[in-house]
Amino acid sequence: MRLLHFSMMTLWSLAAAASAHAEAGGTIDPALSPRNASYIIDAKLDITSRTITGSEVILWRNITTKPATELQFHLYWNAWRDDHSTWLRETKLGSRRTVPMVRPDERARIDVTSLGVRGNARADLTTVMRFIAPDDGNADDRTVLAARLPQPVAPGASLTIELTWTAHVPRTFARTGVIGNYFFIAQWFPKLGVLQDEGWNCHQFHSGTEFFSDYGSYDVRMTVPARWVLGATGVERERHDNANGTTTHRYYQDDVHDFVWTTSPDYVERRARFEHASLPPVDMRLLIQPEHTSQIARHFEATRAALKYYGEWYGAYPYGHITIIDPAYQSGAGGMEYPTLFTAGTRWLAPDHVDDPEDVAVHEAGHQFFYGIVGSNEFEDAWMDEGINTFSEARVMGTWASPTYVSQRYFGGFIPYVFKDIIADREIVWNRFAGYRRNPKGDPQSMTSFRYYPATGGVITYNKTALWLNTMERWLGWPTVQKTMSTYFSRWKFRHPKPQDFFDTASEVSGRDLTGYFDQVYRSSNVFDYGIQELRSDKDGDRYRTLVVARRYGEAIFPIDVRVTFTEGRKVVEHWDGKDRWHLYTYDFPQRAVTAQADPDHVLLLDVNLTNNSRALTPLDKFGPKAATKWSLKWMVWLQDCLLTWSVFV
Repeated sequence: MRLLHFSMMTLWSLAAAASAHAEAGGTIDPALSPRNASYIIDAKLDITSRTITGSEVILWRNITTKPATELQFHLYWNAWRDDHSTWLRETKLGSRRTVPMVRPDERARIDVTSLGVRGNARADLTTVMRFIAPDDGNADDRTVLAARLPQPVAPGASLTIELTWTAHVPRTFARTGVIGNYFFIAQWFPKLGVLQDEGWNCHQFHSGTEFFSDYGSYDVRMTVPARWVLGATGVERERHDNANGTTTHRYYQDDVHDFVWTTSPDYVERRARFEHASLPPVDMRLLIQPEHTSQIARHFEATRAALKYYGEWYGAYPYGHITIIDPAYQSGAGGMEYPTLFTAGTRWLAPDHVDDPEDVAVHEAGHQFFYGIVGSNEFEDAWMDEGINTFSEARVMGTWASPTYVSQRYFGGFIPYVFKDIIADREIVWNRFAGYRRNPKGDPQSMTSFRYYPATGGVITYNKTALWLNTMERWLGWPTVQKTMSTYFSRWKFRHPKPQDFFDTASEVSGRDLTGYFDQVYRSSNVFDYGIQELRSDKDGDRYRTLVVARRYGEAIFPIDVRVTFTEGRKVVEHWDGKDRWHLYTYDFPQRAVTAQADPDHVLLLDVNLTNNSRALTPLDKFGPKAATKWSLKWMVWLQDCLLTWSVFV
């Protein structure tokens, strides 16, 4: 076997030191996860060439029922090596995000320079490494590296994998990279896929999905310029200065499935603590940009809110520490989750009583639960992380932050204006109803997530899931949904659940078979649209004969109420199973009908057209011409102001 760049003896000494300090920071005893993929990494950052030189030992155990005949690794940074990768092809196809215009020296790469294994024997696999494209056959994609093993690894057997590699840090792609002297280093090292009974689950890097890996312990040393502030997954155990003007930081963490780090000389560091009567305390560390220090308390309070409500509703955060990163301006690194660390997102001007920066902090802190603790496969079932978390974020914001007001940014997003007469609505704003309506038929949610059309993945993954979970809450009640979520969280933390595991839990907890509901919202791309097609109330002697036609305009089916209101305040509520295309209701009352409403309590939040949900025979004073006049005049004022503003630049 060839000589590795960094002494493997040094890495083994790190492993011994880790076991010798069982009570040091980042250690969890007893183990919460299988810990079948643990990493010992040494990485050196050269800020001048923007390169990382790394050595890595992976302690891997086969926990499947089948022997492993090869290894497969993710090399995510090769997605930005050239324009031929699957990630860049998909990004251009869907116009989902602007493809960065970068110089060749600002692109990324990751090159494995040696690969070897230790099992019953020692073997050099460097000469048998090859790139594969298991998803689309793209021969130009280099994001998955495979190597055949000299002999199979039996179920229950272990293997020690040794690698050396170099990587070039890019100008930011997909929330990782460098701008100026700000480095955010994510998905940066050769990482094993997940071996399952069906084989290796090691997808290429796709533009619309994120990541999937096994749990383990991470022992990582990062060498950066002296006096630069560094934050990372886990807890810092050691720090020492080197003779060449650098400092080496060693971080450690048990029971996580990834490792991320960041460094910059500009960070301002602040610390606080989350404490709760029935939840374990959490030390919070915030690395914030100097121009945002006025928002320190807001970042901490939003993180506290996520830890509190997710903890009370679902289960406790187990790590005892969390790091909040405020990314540099134009770094493109904001709003992303990693184990025990997340990036927030804010602006220099951030008015009070709006959802920025609080909603980003709540969402990304919430991912510590649905991503970090419950380890779903984000390549295949991204809704199980992003969608569940979007629903939960909305509930926290509606419970803790309310009321907040709708705001809009002008002049290229720099100047915020707060509409203090418009309260941000949980269902419309944070559950992303407007986003869902843009393309509700894009793909069935049951399709493998990385195969979604690139421009529609967020609609289906985030928005639709949040809306159908909130619909469940309104239909079945929060106690039922809360118990469903906490049961699911308890059963599947530090494991890899599948969609059916969530559906089975929901049916079990609710005491009803919800298969029909999940057929509609998950296995179908059909849309919900219920409305009132006709309302008549005709004089017949001294009584009125009223006819109401409720109609299912969409293909999807859901039980709804139909409410008819008569003069003198009389109301009749009908319960319709919603299966037929239409249903006729007739009444013979002394009172005349005033309104008819389909789904009057707005239980079905997935209804794509609310304008047809009601009909009225007489204007209602509250919502009559006065309201129309008010909003018409406001719109005219806004339009006039906009025209006058932009005329300055003509």
